[in-house]
Amino acid sequence: MANKSDIKNMENIVPDQVFDGGDLDCGSGLILLIRENMLKVPVGGVLEMRSREPTVSDDLPPWCRMVHHEYLGQKQGDGFVRYFIRRGEAETGDASDESEKQALEKDKKQAKEYEWRVRTRSTGHQQSTVYCRNFSWNIGQPISFEEKDAHPCSIEAFLGALGGALASGYATECSRDGLEIDDIEITVRGKLNNVLAHVGVEEGDPGFSSIEVKCFASTMEDEDKVRKAWERTVKRSPLASTLLKAVELNIKLMVV
Repeated sequence: MANKSDIKNMENIVPDQVFDGGDLDCGSGLILLIRENMLKVPVGGVLEMRSREPTVSDDLPPWCRMVHHEYLGQKQGDGFVRYFIRRGEAETGDASDESEKQALEKDKKQAKEYEWRVRTRSTGHQQSTVYCRNFSWNIGQPISFEEKDAHPCSIEAFLGALGGALASGYATECSRDGLEIDDIEITVRGKLNNVLAHVGVEEGDPGFSSIEVKCFASTMEDEDKVRKAWERTVKRSPLASTLLKAVELNIKLMVV
């Protein structure tokens, strides 16, 4: 924890560049944004990064040491934490922008080439278990008309993933814009072209005919800013972008 003299010193810092990382953590794109903004800071200058993600406090100092920037400390802001980083020289002693650009491009290349993997096994009657990283979860049968089941069916898991991606993504976009959102709730409804084709009773297309997404955002913020954050969320969502190419996807935002 910073002592009083450290805090006083940080109060006197005039950053060369300021950016808001919202609620992103170091494993979900924040490091790329830090590198990108660091290019706007001269060697020896200071970058101020604002964050609402608590894990950044533990993850940022060791990353700074690894890439030879100086972590100056943190200070509480209005609903966020202010982190101060002094731009240092590269390990080779090359302090040029070119070395920073190369590091950024390397990180971008690794991010673009990253491949997500899951492993799924049939683990019971109408049940499969999905494994990835340190997680596992159960999925029931492909479709279900029952009121109650032990596990969600595949279609529900699919629609839930879309809703979850948009809800978390929207919270992040609002956070980076400094927008206070009291509540975000998303409903997702889907219809199939012909479910009987899946069952094998009829020939036809078993795929989705339409998916409807409604986001309810409770906030007193400027509605135009709130809507622009939602538009960016949809545009940047891998799931929404993919579905827009394949199915009738109706997406609405309701500000309440």
